[in-house]
Amino acid sequence: MLSVLLPMFAFAIASTGTPGPNNIMVMASGANFGFRRTIPHMLGIALGFSGMVVALGLGFSQLFAAYPELHETLKWVGSAYLLFLAWKIATAAKPEDGQAAGAPLTFIQAALFQWVNPKAWMVGIAGLTAYTSNAGNYELQTLLLAGVFLAISFPISSFWCTFGSVIGQYLTSRRSLLLFNGAMAALIVGSIVLLYI
Repeated sequence: MLSVLLPMFAFAIASTGTPGPNNIMVMASGANFGFRRTIPHMLGIALGFSGMVVALGLGFSQLFAAYPELHETLKWVGSAYLLFLAWKIATAAKPEDGQAAGAPLTFIQAALFQWVNPKAWMVGIAGLTAYTSNAGNYELQTLLLAGVFLAISFPISSFWCTFGSVIGQYLTSRRSLLLFNGAMAALIVGSIVLLYI
């Protein structure tokens, strides 16, 4: 069991550290709202994705195997929601002092977002397929994989958020912020387009 732990960590770091909807949104949130206000968003990703891995490993994957149209519907809903989030990011403006224009995702919103995030689905299913086995204790392996993702998710999100926060210090004009947010939104749209090509 422990022999698979290092490969699990390597997979989790590689799959969650690369650009995707979560990291792009966390970076944009860091640039727009700062690190502290983005903490609930990052915790929502960590706990939401780990919970999704457990649910997939312990039964949801069988449900989607039996009803593939349900998975396809969820994929389309997720893509539509990502487009909505891309629009929100593209039109976001940094709030002025004392003004509450816009807000980062909440813990619940970020946790629920994992269920409509196409990259989260692919990573979760790929991880469960590669790092679990019917020969061993499948439930324990599933929990171990979820725990690995839980352990590395917040530090990786923190890196992306910090990067966004640093960039945000240089986005002093409304025009520069809109250009940055537009680029982040374009990356999210691009990640959706790649799913359907």
